Amino acid sequence: MPSATRKDPPMHASSPTAARRLAAAAILLAAAASAYGHHSFNMFDSDKVVSLHGTVQEVQWSNPHVILLVNLDPKPEGKPALWSVECTSPGNLKRIGWTRKSIKAGDRVDVEINPLRDGSAGGAFHKATLLDTGQVFTAELRDAEKAGDGY
Repeated sequence: MPSATRKDPPMHASSPTAARRLAAAAILLAAAASAYGHHSFNMFDSDKVVSLHGTVQEVQWSNPHVILLVNLDPKPEGKPALWSVECTSPGNLKRIGWTRKSIKAGDRVDVEINPLRDGSAGGAFHKATLLDTGQVFTAELRDAEKAGDGY
């Protein structure tokens, strides 16, 4: 008795399965490209550290990055300047002891950042000191462990 073998028809580009596979591949490639571009820190000058002295206007505690908006103390000849400071994700900050209330609007701070290369008023968070309490916050687990801070 001859054995029955199933032969699938050849897959053509117009078949629904091929279309689904092509769509899935396109989505994966787009996601990978987006993730790659998102995690680039080339816009920040990691060779420079700038210290900002001012008052926190707002804390945007949301993914993908927590943002601190800091009004710098005005210079005698000028007006206050608003700077945007990009931290890591809320999840990473929580893992090292931060809460939504660690740094809040109205706090007087000294913030160290790696500035934007294009000279815009912003940068990547390095460290913050609350001027009223002296409490220091970093975004690196290794730094937090060295300082012995429990936050």
